[in-house]
Amino acid sequence: MTVLEQPGSHRPSPPPAWRPRTDPAPLLPDAEPYRLLGTGAELDPELLGALYRQVVKGRRYNRQATALTRQGRLAVYPSSTGQEACEVAAAMVLRERDWLFPSYRDTLAAVARGMDPAEALGLLRGDWHTGYDPYEHRVAPLSTPLATHLPHAVGLAHAARLKGDDVVALAMVGDGGTSEGDFHEALNFAAVWKTPTVFLVQNNGFAISVPLAKQTAAPSLAHKAVGYGVPGRLVDGNDAAAVHRVLSEAVDRARAGGGPTLVEAVTYRIDAHTNADDATRYRGDDEVAAWLEHDPVTLLERELADRGLLDDAMRDGARDEAEEMAARLRDRMNEDPVLDPMGLFDHVYAEKTAQLREQAAQLRAELEAENGDHGDHGDHDGQAKGDGR
Repeated sequence: MTVLEQPGSHRPSPPPAWRPRTDPAPLLPDAEPYRLLGTGAELDPELLGALYRQVVKGRRYNRQATALTRQGRLAVYPSSTGQEACEVAAAMVLRERDWLFPSYRDTLAAVARGMDPAEALGLLRGDWHTGYDPYEHRVAPLSTPLATHLPHAVGLAHAARLKGDDVVALAMVGDGGTSEGDFHEALNFAAVWKTPTVFLVQNNGFAISVPLAKQTAAPSLAHKAVGYGVPGRLVDGNDAAAVHRVLSEAVDRARAGGGPTLVEAVTYRIDAHTNADDATRYRGDDEVAAWLEHDPVTLLERELADRGLLDDAMRDGARDEAEEMAARLRDRMNEDPVLDPMGLFDHVYAEKTAQLREQAAQLRAELEAENGDHGDHGDHDGQAKGDGR
């Protein structure tokens, strides 16, 4: 027994620097996910209509991309079917100058941001590492390694603030990504620097086959925010209106200098992890069926109908627009791309290193020997031939 533990002894208070500097109560998320649809809340009819059109288009995009995978036009596709409300809302709350940092499952968010659907699938087709110009729509490269893009989002947001730019970075990650060290580092840096960053965790129940209960013992993923001194918000991820409102508030807070917010959207991955996954090995049909009753498209249609806003013209218009998008995507993906292997050395460094030039020369020689001629493979000191898509 130490002196401090003896009866009647006085345990001194810790120095002021060790004491909590933030009241944790305002940072805590609600006990239940925030909802708007079906609650009678006041909602903008135009916003509801826009969300509906985008979610319907997103559902069609997911189905078309899945079909292209089965046809061999895509190497792999991580579907976001069932998560369309999160994907669409994340894109819609951003201004043109803001940045979106998607994970590998978030091609739909990139498309909702305005990107050509075929370009968004370039990586998954195996054409190019990214397949699009990140600066055109301010969409960072799709991140296949879990959570590695989160510190990048924080760094960009911090740099923008230092430059005086009115920019917010919204970073998307799955529940599995919250088990990575990059998630911790990003949240910690964002909180300390008060960067204009919004973290959207799409909790779809599984990290491939690992359920959330085997990843964390926290009351919710939103509760993790408190440990960093960041507000945590818990929202129904299938309620498009609720996700849009919560993310809008987080983006506005970040833009006003209030710092980062961690938003956990509780949703569900209806399809398998990818076409290479057999989801029946770790979850039952009853579980999937229960979530289908809480489908984001159905929730919006029910809300619009209850408000007298959904008619045949709106429903048919949304579906026709989705079908036109799917037809254009099919046409683009059915074209065989013309890719120059020498394009491997483009966009690696602003100025090629000696080692990169040596590797390029070696590949050029191998290609010329294989073709039996001196084909035009160039130096590729600038852009690759064609549009690289």
